[in-house]
Amino acid sequence: MVARTSLWLDRLDARAPATDGGAGPSDELADPHDVVVVGAGLTGLATALLLARAGWSVVVVESRWVGAGTTGRSTAKVSLLQGTRLSSIARRHPEPVQESYLEGSREGMDWLLRYCDEHRVPYQRRPAVTYATTGPGLARVDEEMRVAERLGLPVEWRDELELPAAVVGAVELPDQAQLDPMDVLAALADDLVARGGRIVDRARVLSAHREPAGTYVVRTTRGDTRSDTVVLATGAPVLDRGGFFGRLQARRSYALACRAPGELPPGMYLSSDGDTRSVRSTPMVGAGGSMAGVGELLLVGGAGHVTGRGGPTGAHLRRLTRWTERHFPGAVVTHAWSAQDYASSDGLPLVGRLVPTNGRVLFASGYDKWGMTTAVAAALVMAAELLGDHPPRWAADWRPWRPRELVIGAGTATRWNAQVGIRLASDWLRPWPAVAERPTPPEGQGRIERARFRHPEAVCTVGGVTRRVSGVCTHLGGIVTWNDAERSWDCPLHGSRFDATGAPLEGPATAPLEPTEPAKPAQRRQVPGMDAPAPTPAD
Repeated sequence: MVARTSLWLDRLDARAPATDGGAGPSDELADPHDVVVVGAGLTGLATALLLARAGWSVVVVESRWVGAGTTGRSTAKVSLLQGTRLSSIARRHPEPVQESYLEGSREGMDWLLRYCDEHRVPYQRRPAVTYATTGPGLARVDEEMRVAERLGLPVEWRDELELPAAVVGAVELPDQAQLDPMDVLAALADDLVARGGRIVDRARVLSAHREPAGTYVVRTTRGDTRSDTVVLATGAPVLDRGGFFGRLQARRSYALACRAPGELPPGMYLSSDGDTRSVRSTPMVGAGGSMAGVGELLLVGGAGHVTGRGGPTGAHLRRLTRWTERHFPGAVVTHAWSAQDYASSDGLPLVGRLVPTNGRVLFASGYDKWGMTTAVAAALVMAAELLGDHPPRWAADWRPWRPRELVIGAGTATRWNAQVGIRLASDWLRPWPAVAERPTPPEGQGRIERARFRHPEAVCTVGGVTRRVSGVCTHLGGIVTWNDAERSWDCPLHGSRFDATGAPLEGPATAPLEPTEPAKPAQRRQVPGMDAPAPTPAD
């Protein structure tokens, strides 16, 4: 049986961090606070801890639970060699900006590993390797090598690797790190609570408005709270001010944990080819949470696509599974999952003010799959700004309203938004089948149907229950698509995601997909040609 969750979240029970543990109205929200931090991933908890250390009263509000978002689904590599990210930035930005990105990443990495040392959070030192198996990939590796050398990283060229793939060239950076991200989050959460901070889970932020006196009223599904400052650590900002949904692109990528025979490759590997592959190992966890002497699991990632636009998501997992079985014969998949990351239109992180004239609402996004370093760096920047300290020198190039970068990202943002507009129009004009024209979807499947007055309905069957909800995303009206790998409805416009009941999971949307009729037990009907497809590796 393959677990439909990340390896890290599956291990969570043994070291669950402190939260309020409720689901109804929360007493923790009744008191006013200096700051409300929205999101309990690495960005949110690191920011909250830095402010709590300075004596601020802090409450972290999380829509699900600590680590439920991208951090708990990461492959958790802590590295300054990040695939081909440095050369990608170098193609669009001058050398001082490249140096700023690397310097911020280094400071985030140093802070994180120092914190792990101080709080006995285990991690492993491993080399980071960017490798190629194709000619175009080799050209990208060579470019990454030249940029990394120019920026002062002690990289080395490799013609051969311990990988069971036909590698044609690679660049290696020694002494990087990997870890279990939930270990870090548990330590941060416990540290925060010990310093008087509060964590309220299962509380989705719906809105925030500023009162005449300057205090923010933050409305959540578990009650309202007041604060002087709001930090949005949610990937895509859940408040639409600033229009950042138009400057970000949501992308999903997949990961497998496997038991594999033989000795596993000793580094952290990421390919530079068109369809990237991430490979690393991780210690198994034995009885009592010990990682000693129990072997290692293989982690393989890749097969990414823009959220909601990749076709049947189960196909991506199957492709990743086939690649794993071909290169690691005998591998048995134990966990299959995916994560959502955001790329910015100018290729750099966005950290700072949500609107340029208001220094009391901050956000961070645009990590482009490298949040283990960037998230901590973002926390350092936001904490410095709120505390009135001098921000790091490199922080100026991460600001979301820097004029030069707005110009650099304009072309990409225009293209992304044109794609959004085309998709929005084409989906609304598509001749969806009428409601009940086809039989009930089989278990694990869903589809869009056209209801009365041409309103799209989303119908799916999960856990033996068939549900019908509105098929229109509550953010900007896109028609959602069924994600068969994760049993969710995903919006192809800006990456909002909803579970089978219509409840929001992630992305800019805060309101649910409303039910169009009561849920009911699925009816099994034998219809020629309508049998359920073969299960994905996540089944």
